[in-house]
Amino acid sequence: MRWILTGIVLVAAGAAAIPATAEERDYCPARPGIGTPACTIAPGHVSVETALADWTRDENSDHRSDTILIGETLVRLGVTDAIELQAGFTSFGHVRTRDKLSGTVERANRVGDALLGFKANLKNPDGSGLSAAVQPFVTLPVGRSPVGAGDWGAGLVVPISYDLSDAINLEATSEIDAAVNQDGHGRHLAFSETAGLTLALNKNVTATAELQALRDDDAYGATTQFLAGLSLACMVDKNMQIDAGANAGLNRHSPAMELYFGVARRF
Repeated sequence: MRWILTGIVLVAAGAAAIPATAEERDYCPARPGIGTPACTIAPGHVSVETALADWTRDENSDHRSDTILIGETLVRLGVTDAIELQAGFTSFGHVRTRDKLSGTVERANRVGDALLGFKANLKNPDGSGLSAAVQPFVTLPVGRSPVGAGDWGAGLVVPISYDLSDAINLEATSEIDAAVNQDGHGRHLAFSETAGLTLALNKNVTATAELQALRDDDAYGATTQFLAGLSLACMVDKNMQIDAGANAGLNRHSPAMELYFGVARRF
């Protein structure tokens, strides 16, 4: 944990030295998709990004669980040309778990955990050309299981993007976490790599295809997950986006399916 905290301090100090400008740039929401964009919100602007509904089905030989999240929101505040502050919260989650052998069904309604962090862009904060950033964060145990993790966690995300042309963009997101253990006490190492290709279908609509590999070394059973995702985003105007997407698990350790739609608005 010491090296994560040291890295956060060094990144914050270095990014704070980047001079701010009054540059106006295109809106760059963090949603949709599995990965994270490298761009940041311009100083003086706020972005509110909400998953209006998110459904995930997870299934194995013994159980099936369905998780519905409502109002999962990320707020991003641009403080300099290259730095934004972030705060996130899940306002409501419903989990339904069915035991396939006994037929017993359990239901739980909970709020989710809170997230605090920042993103510091290291090159091209508008996301153009070659763009890179670092994004450290912590999660706070506001909610309860099975929606909340039960303990605090932390992590570091490193997104990189590159414009192949005016219409095609490559993205890669590396992440390392001190993830909360399955029993809600203590933490373990988890890390992932996500690669994506974004295609501008026209001036306002983009489509993104992604693949993710995730390793989770939980003491209660280490797993490796593989996911594929497809999402669409439409800019309604220069300050508002609507989106929808689907993710599918590619092996037995991954959630079988996730469907979601949401909205992002810049102020």
